[in-house]
Amino acid sequence: MRVARLINLIPAFVLTVLVGTAMAADPAQPVAKLTSADCVKCHEAPPRDIAANGGKHKTEVTCQDCHQGHPPKVKHPIPQCNMCHTDKPHFKLQGCLGCHTNPHTPKIIKFGNNVTDPCLTCHTQQIQQLRANPSKHTALACSFCHNVHGFKPACTKCHNSHSADITAKDCSACHKAHQPKNVTYKSDIPPKYCAACHKRAYTLLSASPFKHSKLSCAYCHKDKHKTVPQCTQCHGKPHAAAIHAKFTKCGDCHNIAHDLNHFVQDAEAKKAAAAPAAPAAPAEKAPAKAVKHKKK
Repeated sequence: MRVARLINLIPAFVLTVLVGTAMAADPAQPVAKLTSADCVKCHEAPPRDIAANGGKHKTEVTCQDCHQGHPPKVKHPIPQCNMCHTDKPHFKLQGCLGCHTNPHTPKIIKFGNNVTDPCLTCHTQQIQQLRANPSKHTALACSFCHNVHGFKPACTKCHNSHSADITAKDCSACHKAHQPKNVTYKSDIPPKYCAACHKRAYTLLSASPFKHSKLSCAYCHKDKHKTVPQCTQCHGKPHAAAIHAKFTKCGDCHNIAHDLNHFVQDAEAKKAAAAPAAPAAPAEKAPAKAVKHKKK
């Protein structure tokens, strides 16, 4: 009985082997392909990271575009970045994962404290400004300030503000981080910003009864720090030629622009102070009193 059953199973076994062999040999037989939906079943973190901060890795590629196969069929499923990223100097750098630590969040980039060269492959304008306008900033590594890509620290993290009126967000109104000594500003810069360093000029101008006190600092000192205009740029030559010939500098009569019109009196006082002191006239002797003689 048992032998008969074994004999009956042999044809079925042979048939199964033959069918399996035929299917394997048939090139038209469909091969199963993995999809991103399959990846999620085992790999939880990468899809989650891509969904949160994937950038173009989320919107323009799928898991299979990068990972072209899966073990054991493919031994090395992790691709090189330059498989897709080419044709730019930045993409020729070695050790991508040194900055892009998680390829599934490619734009969350963190650096050590001494990184500069990789930054220069993209940020050429910034390094040109630093080198053309030397300052202490020029000697620093990029990552000293930008230890996370895209992060801009407040200037007051390292520098004290000029005054309580100037907050961290106001610093950039005059100072550009990559050329901090090249101080420029717009025409509407508040005079109180200038007053933080130029207190005497601001105090004198504020107390002046003349038209200059109604103007902002940037009206005369246009666009760039230390710009000092000539009076004739606004006023021309308002006096007779003989006066301009005698007094070649407006300040000879009008004092300084922040404290105008202390003219002739101040000019005379300055001239008197500069002149040598005249010798003192000898004191006159009082006439001698007549001596009365007593009669004997």
